[in-house]
Amino acid sequence: MAHRLFDRIARLVRADAHGVVAALEDRSLLLEQHLREAELAVATARARAEALAEREARLARALEVERTRAARLDEDVALALRGGKDDLARFAMRRLLAGRKRAHALEAERAAGAAEAAQLGERIAANERGLDELREKVRAHRARAAVRREAGDAAPPACGAAVADEEVELELLRRRSATGAVS
Repeated sequence: MAHRLFDRIARLVRADAHGVVAALEDRSLLLEQHLREAELAVATARARAEALAEREARLARALEVERTRAARLDEDVALALRGGKDDLARFAMRRLLAGRKRAHALEAERAAGAAEAAQLGERIAANERGLDELREKVRAHRARAAVRREAGDAAPPACGAAVADEEVELELLRRRSATGAVS
C-alpha cells in the first residue's frame, strides 16, 4: 500500500514538473507572440505614416495647381473688367471663387493630415521604445530558458528503480546489527 502511495506521489511530482515546463514554454510562446504583434503594430503605424506623407505631397501638388489656376483666373478677371466684358468677368470670378474654396479645403485637409501625422509620429516613437524594451525582455527570457535547459541537461538522470519497503527494513536491520556488534 505504501509502495503505491509513493508511486502516486512520484507520478504527481513528474506531472507537476511537466506542467511547470509547459507553463514556461507557454510563457515563451506568449512573449514571442506579443513581440510579433508589437512589431506588426509598429510596421502598420509606419505604413500609415508613409501614406500620410504621400497624401501630404499629393495635397501640396493639388494646392499649387489651384494657386496657379487662381492667379491665371485673377488675370482673366482683370482683363475682362478692363475690356468692359462683365459677363466674362463674372464667369472668371465664379471659377476663381470656386478655386479659392477648393484651396481652403485642401489647406484644411493638409492641416488635419499634419496633425494626424504628428500624433502618429509620437505614437510610433513611444511604440518603438516599448518594442525595444519588449525585445530586451524576450532576449533575457531566452537567455534564462537556455540556462535552465543547460542546467537540466547537465543534471544526472533520476534513478527510476523502485525500492520496496521490505528492502529498506532489511537494510536497516543489517546496519543496526552491524553497529550493535561493533559496540
